[in-house]
Amino acid sequence: MTSESAAAAAAAAAMNSVGEACTDMKREYDQCFNRWFAEKFLKGDGSGDPCTDLFKRYQQCVQKAIKEKEIPIEGLEFMGHGKEKPESSS
Repeated sequence: MTSESAAAAAAAAAMNSVGEACTDMKREYDQCFNRWFAEKFLKGDGSGDPCTDLFKRYQQCVQKAIKEKEIPIEGLEFMGHGKEKPESSS
């Protein structure tokens, strides 16, 4: 990991979640993902992401917070576990 990508990962991990109640879950997921990415994925072991359950719980928390805060998200598409990257039309 380059120093730039490490700094970006640290900054992302330090950010709070959109929902205050979700911030601890976000940090737990970020730590899990960063550990897996550095210790497994970058060393060629792409088998399974042990953080999937953490991500799903965090995602549900964020979706609830978005509804409670009435943040308009119509028309937005989100990526996450189980979602494929849309193909570009260019």
